[in-house]
Amino acid sequence: MRFYRSLTIAQKQIVWAWIFLAVPTVFYIWIRFYPTANAFVLSFQHWNLLSDREWAGLDNYVRLWNDPVFWVVFKNTFIYLALGTPISLALSFVVAYHLDKVRFMHGFIRALYFLPFMTSAVAMAWVWRWFYQPVPIGLINNALSSIGIPQIAFLNSTTNALPAVLAPAIWAGLGFQIIIFMAGLRAIPQTYYEAARIDGVSAWTTLTEITLPLLKPTIVFLVVFSSIGFLRIFDQVFNMTTNDPGGPLNSTKPLVLLIYDTAFNGFNMGYAAAQTVVLFVVLLVVSLLQLYIMRDRDRVS
Repeated sequence: MRFYRSLTIAQKQIVWAWIFLAVPTVFYIWIRFYPTANAFVLSFQHWNLLSDREWAGLDNYVRLWNDPVFWVVFKNTFIYLALGTPISLALSFVVAYHLDKVRFMHGFIRALYFLPFMTSAVAMAWVWRWFYQPVPIGLINNALSSIGIPQIAFLNSTTNALPAVLAPAIWAGLGFQIIIFMAGLRAIPQTYYEAARIDGVSAWTTLTEITLPLLKPTIVFLVVFSSIGFLRIFDQVFNMTTNDPGGPLNSTKPLVLLIYDTAFNGFNMGYAAAQTVVLFVVLLVVSLLQLYIMRDRDRVS
């Protein structure tokens, strides 16, 4: 207390500022970094939730490397990423680009596009699952049969199941990406477009030479945000394939669902933690890639 009394008012303000900052910082470290470190340690152990933890060394990672199911799931996860990210970004940009030019009922239309993002992922997945059901339940197959087209096995086919699950995932995130793209479009100074019109520049050249380059920070953010979302896809797969989690022959199972299944159905927490570490590394690489691209953009500018 004598030390505190000897401080000036400015120094006391600094002390109290650090005290108040320390509380949320310690809390954040406890709920964020401690579970991460614990999962990393657990990946080198055997644990079934009931017995004591036993050190296993690299056994979980060796098993992971030799597990054919893991590599199928790993491939599925990157298929979600490789297909979902470009398709969702292309669709959202096209919609945002044209919606930005609409003046009549602009706010209402924008709200309609954003509505799926606010909808419960579980409810949305079950609605889409109903769409995909065979005749006479499924909406899509009923429509196809009414015009003489054979019904399609959406969720029961190793070929069709993954695209069928990916479609609602893309649709769900479309509204958020549209809003972000529109914010980026509104941030571009109109003077560039006015100069292009005066010079007689074509619409395509304006798009490729003005709009897209100036949207690069927005595109980088959405690419990383969308990539992380598709790498962590879970809700749609889990709820649309409840009868056969992960689809036929694990054709739709992503890495997050494999972690869930290993931990809470197989009760192999150490092996699930090893899978979690792999997912963490993949997400970390994506985040570092974002930093590299942004650094490259700053260097060019």
